[in-house]
Amino acid sequence: MTPLAFVIVVFLISILGGYLGALLGLGGGLIVIPALTLLLHVDIRLAIGASIISVIATSSGAAAAYVREHLANVRVAMFLELGTTVGAMTGAYLAGRVQPRWLYVLFGAMLIYSAAAMLRGVHAVPPDEPVGRVSEWLQLSGSYFDHQRNEKVPYPVRRPLLGLGLMYGAGAVSGLLGVGSGALKVTAMDLGMGLPMKVSTATSNLMIGVTAAASAGLYFARGQVDPFIAAPVALGVLGGALVGSRQLRHFPTTLLRGVFVAVLFVIAAQMIARGLLH
Repeated sequence: MTPLAFVIVVFLISILGGYLGALLGLGGGLIVIPALTLLLHVDIRLAIGASIISVIATSSGAAAAYVREHLANVRVAMFLELGTTVGAMTGAYLAGRVQPRWLYVLFGAMLIYSAAAMLRGVHAVPPDEPVGRVSEWLQLSGSYFDHQRNEKVPYPVRRPLLGLGLMYGAGAVSGLLGVGSGALKVTAMDLGMGLPMKVSTATSNLMIGVTAAASAGLYFARGQVDPFIAAPVALGVLGGALVGSRQLRHFPTTLLRGVFVAVLFVIAAQMIARGLLH
């Protein structure tokens, strides 16, 4: 494949990754990293470095639209970033000390857990559980306009401290794998804190850029950000994210959840097989 053809293919794949990332709150990295490593045979460390840049681009492209439409809960995002930022720096430090094959396996295992939790609804928050003092003190509960139902939907935010702890783990995975850990963020907010799926997705998109930025410096310092790869990835993901962020409000919640779970299972199987068989 010629260099020009490589750049074009990476750019087109990244558009798809950014589009799905904006719709599902995944950050684009879950599509871009497997595509670069499995299809184009890019070293996973360089793929992770490019993904870190694309995650920031996705967040920049989608978050503004979500905040403007009141889908993203800014208070929740800023509270949970306390955990994800520290976790991201921890993960980025550990990434230089883990063998590449185990990054594939860890990546796949993280996806399988997220998909299974979303599919089964484990640890879901009971609808009658009180919000608690922390949530009331920080005024985390909010509302959004559901275009599918054509009405304003208020929602409580429960178990914020549990969410904070889960976000440390999500941030560590982000720094380790360069994916923004949107899969874990959406799962934690949807199942652990009881937020609606659309709010979880939008808030995740707002958070992933901050999380990725916290660890990006270490990847630059280690020389794991190749401009030849990172540039088309960032541009493609940004374009896809801008389109996806405008269409989220028109998608039914059940459809979003189904696509989210299906994407996670398929990519998890591919990544685990790559790590164990190579």
